[in-house]
Amino acid sequence: MARYSEEFKYSIMTKMMPPQNQSVSEIARETGLSEGTLYQWRKQARAKGLAVPSGEQEVERWSTQDKFSIVVETALLSEVELAEYCRSKGLYVEQVTAWRDACMQANGGVAQQATRLQKDLRHKDKQLRKMEQELRRKEAALAETAALLVLRKKANAIWGDGEDA
Repeated sequence: MARYSEEFKYSIMTKMMPPQNQSVSEIARETGLSEGTLYQWRKQARAKGLAVPSGEQEVERWSTQDKFSIVVETALLSEVELAEYCRSKGLYVEQVTAWRDACMQANGGVAQQATRLQKDLRHKDKQLRKMEQELRRKEAALAETAALLVLRKKANAIWGDGEDA
């Protein structure tokens, strides 16, 4: 099994990234590397945070993971730096901006959902406390009734029914 340097692997990964966007099969034919090896390298590069698309020629068909990686990479760039970055990757600034907006809206939806769930949970807790209080009250009333019935039975046993005349 041949070991390849990190520089070599990176040079292969750059062929998969914009602007070249070569497919795994193209690179395999060019280099003689197996497709399995290339897929594994791409997976490792993604795990390290590199935005390596899945070989799609159309940027809009990239995975959400790749788009998010691009958004993270460009988060702190100025407009000029972003434009330069986009040119080097074969992207449009508008695409990256749209992806950033989508990420922000997705997170906002999660926050709204979490707030709603917390409100529902508080409401359910309040209902539970109310039901537990009612249950304690009913148990006390039942215990009192049972005690009265026992006393009545004992009184009847001691003094009789009062129906003997």
